[in-house]
Amino acid sequence: MNNNALRTVTRRHFFGDCRVGLGALALGQLLGDSRSASGAAKEPHFPARAKRVIYLFMAGAPSQFELFDYKPELQKHDGEPAPDAFFPKDKSFAFIGKGAKLLGTQRKFARYGQCGMELSELLPHLATVADEICWIKGMKTDVFNHGPAKLFMNTGFQAPGRPSFGAWVTYGIGCEADDLPGFVVLQSGPRGPRAGNSLWSSGFLPTHLQGVPFRGTGDPILNLRSPPGWSMERQREFVDLTNQLNRERLQVTGDPEIATRIDAYEMAFRMQTSAPELMDLADEPAHVLAAYGAEAGPSSFANNCLLARRLIERGVRFVQLYHTDWDDHGGPNENLGEPLARRCRQIDQPCTALIKDLKARGLLDDTIVIWGGEFGRTPMGEVREGIPGRDHHVEAFTIWIAGGGFKAGHVQGVTDDLGYFTVEGQVHVHDLHATLLHQLGFDHERLTFRFQGRDYRLTDVHGNVRRELLA
Repeated sequence: MNNNALRTVTRRHFFGDCRVGLGALALGQLLGDSRSASGAAKEPHFPARAKRVIYLFMAGAPSQFELFDYKPELQKHDGEPAPDAFFPKDKSFAFIGKGAKLLGTQRKFARYGQCGMELSELLPHLATVADEICWIKGMKTDVFNHGPAKLFMNTGFQAPGRPSFGAWVTYGIGCEADDLPGFVVLQSGPRGPRAGNSLWSSGFLPTHLQGVPFRGTGDPILNLRSPPGWSMERQREFVDLTNQLNRERLQVTGDPEIATRIDAYEMAFRMQTSAPELMDLADEPAHVLAAYGAEAGPSSFANNCLLARRLIERGVRFVQLYHTDWDDHGGPNENLGEPLARRCRQIDQPCTALIKDLKARGLLDDTIVIWGGEFGRTPMGEVREGIPGRDHHVEAFTIWIAGGGFKAGHVQGVTDDLGYFTVEGQVHVHDLHATLLHQLGFDHERLTFRFQGRDYRLTDVHGNVRRELLA
């Protein structure tokens, strides 16, 4: 056997058989950032208003009728059959059909702030920052089932395989952190979001741009910690030897993924100290923990909001929080009563604290904070086991954005008297993506990547920057 063959076998032995140090799973998750493999901060197309994004994704689709869009006419006609115009031949719902009855809300609403935004009693904390937020009540999407709709909202396309919004952002602006990925994902709730890791995939972009899921308890990334008795000096020797073997292979093949892998090992080594320290909230002042409703130890949405602030302070460009179980079709476990109220209690205080905390630290001006789900809910009810809820609805729903040069205290969009269609100020998902990229300094038509013979972009062939949303 010649030396080259021996070298190849030895390399296989290290990667396939030794199972020392970081481990295969940690390496797979840690193809997260590399400053030398196109991870370094880049120049935008034009001066940016924002440098980073925190995306609070409410997986399952919160009901705008119980939270943001009060309709007196819907209350007046509660229990009556929905108009036939709600059921055109080309319109599909997930579960309900013609004959479904209109459903008013049991929640009380009031106007808040100088902007006069109507909010329900379920969001008392958020009401205190109404004038810090740009409210978009006329959102429109194209996809009405959860998995494809989440993909559409996160990647601009309803099928897996496209890069996520977070991957496009880190592709465009890189990462400021030396010891953390550019794109981090935090999860809370009883289950993971439908469509899973395809929501934070890098698609056909380089793999170092994909989102890296951090766990809220224990080791932030599985297999990141060295085995007992394995010193940092020994770990450094292992990483150096592995990288040497990879560099030799890179010279032979020129495969850019090997360069990414080299940087992944380096990133993993640095994260062995930075990540555990980051995830430990014990050093946060008691008044900060109390403001978020967070506590050191157990994983929660409140903890994740505080961690999001800590991540962006350390140079992470895109942090996405998934909070699940917002799917209120009706029935004993998924309805607009206590199940919805419980989820609102979980998110209302932390979201508000995040906005206030970022503002107090001078970070809100150049940080975009987005809150919303994959679609909205119907003005018609869906009854399961005698308990009403609402079906999926793509025509009109509400999200909100704070910071990053978006117009604070602005209410965008008006829906019709029954809340079915947007009649003024509609914003499509592609428009939202185009506008967000604009605030980060990028022309969405020029931020492209060539794949399979053509240039792709987040907004595909659609999207317009909605300048009325911008300060």
